[in-house]
Amino acid sequence: MMKKTLLATAIAGAMIATGAQAATVYDQDGTKLDVYGRIAMGIAGGGPEYNDSEQKIDNGTDFVDVFSRLGLRMSHAVSSDTTAFGRVEWRFKGDERYTDSGFTEVRQSYIGLRNDNWGTIQGGNFDSFYNQAVSIPFDVYIDRGLEFAGHPIQSRGDSVGYITPNLSGFQVYLQGKHYSSRGELEPSEGTTVAAQGGAVYEINNLRLAAGFVDDVEEGGGNDEVLYGATVSYEFVPGFSGRLGYETQDENDVNGGGHDTWGLGLSYSSGPWAVNADIYDVDPEEGDSRTSWALGGYYNVTSNFQAFTELQQADQQSISVDIDGLDSSVETADGDDMYYLVGARYFF
Repeated sequence: MMKKTLLATAIAGAMIATGAQAATVYDQDGTKLDVYGRIAMGIAGGGPEYNDSEQKIDNGTDFVDVFSRLGLRMSHAVSSDTTAFGRVEWRFKGDERYTDSGFTEVRQSYIGLRNDNWGTIQGGNFDSFYNQAVSIPFDVYIDRGLEFAGHPIQSRGDSVGYITPNLSGFQVYLQGKHYSSRGELEPSEGTTVAAQGGAVYEINNLRLAAGFVDDVEEGGGNDEVLYGATVSYEFVPGFSGRLGYETQDENDVNGGGHDTWGLGLSYSSGPWAVNADIYDVDPEEGDSRTSWALGGYYNVTSNFQAFTELQQADQQSISVDIDGLDSSVETADGDDMYYLVGARYFF
């Protein structure tokens, strides 16, 4: 029998990954409306000391908003096996007065149809299907820590996606994002569609996934296809591991390209949860680096969570020489460790 708890365990509980709390404000005659959101604030510091131009930047401590948001989920039962749905989600700055507008970002906004037999089709502004299918077991951190392609890659707007029904544990995700030069005085590229997708197979405690992204230049990519695969396994209830690989060729004009390996563990028990991940990142241009992240989470109540996250994007190399009574530690230059401490209230 298929085990539906694997992915939730791999991300140390659904609350850590999404803060999923919702209040149903209307549910009648097949129509349902949920309101959800979170207010999150914290103290952040550390991180890179220099930018890409090797200019020194301020990485001191700051009081920050940690991706506060407000959202609506809506659905209507068209028939016994078909549902129409929609979702809209906004981000806002929760740590200070913000007078430019009520919200800073429309993060999600899409509509679709879901049928038990033929699957789900949706259109609009939503998270990358590659992320939802392939890299999601590693997308466990509130802020920094994910080194694989995340939810914005070639997505978030002008997209159409299709998800097959679950066929004995097997599911396929397909998405296309449309780029157009309509309205430009001197259109250069015309119409471009960036395709992406993934296939997932779950059996018992094992989850396998593989996928691709046509990382076109219009969406900030290097015009080379990105490929990835992940494996996650639940050893015992509450404890899971994950292994992933991602690769992309270098483009002769745009550069880029990399090979990245990732290894991670998640553990949850009662109100506590912990994530730990380490990556080997080998770019086509530049030096390879080791990156690691660690997160701890405590649910004070079902609606209130305290958290701490650490990330070192470029782990300093350490060598120890022992000669008799003396020992020395030599560290290479690297980024300072990034830290984030805070709390979130879900509603």
